Amino acid sequence: MFDWIFYIVAGGLALLSLIFLVVAIRALRGRHWIGSMGSGGTCALFLALAALAATLGFSTQGYRALTLEEVAATITTVPTGEAEFQAFVEFPDGRDTTFHVLGEQLIVDAHILKWHPWANILGIHTHYELDRLGGRYSEIEDERSRPRSLHSLKSDKPADLFHLARRYTLLAILVDTEYGSASYIRVDRPARFEVRVSTTGLLIREISLQPPPVVPPDQ
Repeated sequence: MFDWIFYIVAGGLALLSLIFLVVAIRALRGRHWIGSMGSGGTCALFLALAALAATLGFSTQGYRALTLEEVAATITTVPTGEAEFQAFVEFPDGRDTTFHVLGEQLIVDAHILKWHPWANILGIHTHYELDRLGGRYSEIEDERSRPRSLHSLKSDKPADLFHLARRYTLLAILVDTEYGSASYIRVDRPARFEVRVSTTGLLIREISLQPPPVVPPDQ
């Protein structure tokens, strides 16, 4: 995670804002009205930028910095009936959860946000966050008529980076592009999958099922 970079920038801008506030107060005491107004305006500007940087720091919580390809989640699926299954989801940070899913296929999608190249110099790289997990049917008619299920994979945070990027045009100087990516795979037997995020999008790979734990005999 690179949200700490935003906090450092916010702290630096807040410090500059305080410096210009002191300059403005001294100019005001010396009755240098123009200098006081200029310093006060600069103080307000740096304070607004500090607030924006802090907001970006909060909003990137839950997002992960993407470098090449990495595991975003591991999902173990167990069919429980016709076109339904249980999905046990394990996240890299240690969290886990279980969903009941309707459908013949597992589908996962994610938000991906790419910054402008100059922002990469500051250590701000592509970020992503898993968004939803659901079921999918092979046939279009089934997709239209049969029941479906959808579950959120997002973590709670004070602000959402994607919503901020859409709402504030000022973020255009930082954000290169934002997009969604999804991948799906058929679930017809017990299986274990890695959900991976790469620079080209989301993908799901099947991996070997972990063997059941060995229970030692009673002593």
